Amino acid sequence: MFLRSAQSTLRLDEKLDKMVPLQKRDQFDNLEKHTQWGIEFIEKYTKFVKERSEIEVNYAKQMRNLSKKYQPKKNSREEEESKYTFCQAFQQTLSELNDYAGQHELISENLTQLIINELSRFLQELKSERKTHFHDGRKAQQHIESSWKQLEASKRRFERDCKEADRAQQYFEKMDADINVTKADVEKRSSHKARQQAQMRHQMASDSKSEYSSYLQKFNQEQNDHYYTNIPSIFQKLQDMEEKRIEKLGECMKTFADVDRQVLPIVDKCLDGMTKAAESVEPKTDSKQVVESYKSGFEPPGDVEFEDYGLAMKRTVSENSLSNSREVKDKSTGKGKGKLWPFIKNKNKGSGPEDFSHLPPEQRRKKLQGKIDDLNKDIQKEMDKRDALTKMKDVYVKNPQMGDPASVDPRLAEIGESIEKMQSEVQKFEGWLAEVEERMPSKSDTQRRSVIYETQNNATTVSNNCAQDRESPDGSYTEEQNSETQVKASINPNPTPSTPDDDDEFDDEETLPTIGTCKALYPFEGKNEGTIAIAEGELLYVIEQDKGDGWTRVRRNEEEEGYVPTTYVEVFLETNAKDSLKSA
Repeated sequence: MFLRSAQSTLRLDEKLDKMVPLQKRDQFDNLEKHTQWGIEFIEKYTKFVKERSEIEVNYAKQMRNLSKKYQPKKNSREEEESKYTFCQAFQQTLSELNDYAGQHELISENLTQLIINELSRFLQELKSERKTHFHDGRKAQQHIESSWKQLEASKRRFERDCKEADRAQQYFEKMDADINVTKADVEKRSSHKARQQAQMRHQMASDSKSEYSSYLQKFNQEQNDHYYTNIPSIFQKLQDMEEKRIEKLGECMKTFADVDRQVLPIVDKCLDGMTKAAESVEPKTDSKQVVESYKSGFEPPGDVEFEDYGLAMKRTVSENSLSNSREVKDKSTGKGKGKLWPFIKNKNKGSGPEDFSHLPPEQRRKKLQGKIDDLNKDIQKEMDKRDALTKMKDVYVKNPQMGDPASVDPRLAEIGESIEKMQSEVQKFEGWLAEVEERMPSKSDTQRRSVIYETQNNATTVSNNCAQDRESPDGSYTEEQNSETQVKASINPNPTPSTPDDDDEFDDEETLPTIGTCKALYPFEGKNEGTIAIAEGELLYVIEQDKGDGWTRVRRNEEEEGYVPTTYVEVFLETNAKDSLKSA
């Protein structure tokens, strides 16, 4: 009996020894490390996207600053230069670059919303879920370990009771078989008592066996549930969690690329805009703008004729020569100055006179036209105000309860005065403009002047209508006082030149030779210094022709000479001017 018990105990021990390796298959520690690494990887990827977002923001900011830096400043030369097509193309490129920067800002914003914020929220959920799963796993593992300890304790009790029962049985059998035992010993150690002790130990061993068998059965059931139900369920949840993490990471990586792809159409439009702006550059248009901006309106001087010093008495000066006889005197005396009115720089400072007479003819015409256009716009605005107030007054007249009609009259009177003042200004500027346009050079004038050069010695009569803006003998442009008189110069003009800067123009010791005669068409008072008064129909000698400034130099006698308006006289160029004058 006890042998069978020992053998049974041996088999149970072998079975328990086989259970120990099952605990070593528990991979919770490895799984915990792996899932923690997965969480850290998501944090690493989130940090990567965040840094990319910051790069996009900084790049967009730098692009915007670059675009703003090269925008033309208000009230600067760059703003005036924006009329050129290449400047407009550059401004369009800067505008497109600004929009291009906005797309990079959109990339940063989408990265933040669709990836960074989403991963941050997902990461919190993932950590909480992982914590729950590992808590359940640890709890199940602690439970199976507790059951294992109870089984081990019952096993040790059963083993101890079996050994005690075997010793009691052996002692009883020994006492019962010893024939030399004395009567006293028998009384003292009776076999009956030994039998009872052995039976008691056997009962204890039997109870321990039952208890151990019960714990063993319970442990086996719990162990089966642990390794085949509870742990696999927890592992499956961890696996699902891990797959969900990886899937989420893959979606974010795809979004990372899609965010860029979504703005590509807009970026392409920005680049197309830059290309279109570059293609809009028109070199010929820009070159014409330069011509219009700097065109002076001066008529080029004619050819310089050969001067035959062998025939000093018959020597003539070409119409557009730069006062050759005067230059000869300057070279000999060192006192005179060559008269180059069209090329003398303007001495006026600041914005110049009101009629823009300090500007070349073409530029003056543009300025005057622009001034007239601005005044007309202002007049139209004032008229609109007057019409509105008139309607309001009519409403007040029909409905006195809405307001007093007389309250509008002061404002109407003020607007009327303003309109009259501006209309007067328009008339003044239109007079100046009419004069400039009348004096602007034309193709026919140039051809007629070339004919004069060819027929200079044949006494060809010409009527030289000046194509230049009015200038005084010192080269500066004059500001006429009466615009209406200027417009009607062909009827009764009365221009006055300004005082020459150099007095030595009229202090020449040598007398200039005559190159022809002229007949006064209109009277001229000649009040200003450097001019000479003439009467209508008077015949005079021509000693210096109009150089394109609107003035002709004439002589009445050997001591009286000066400038008269070219449009006031009819010039006759002859070989022997004096003889012609005497014959006349």
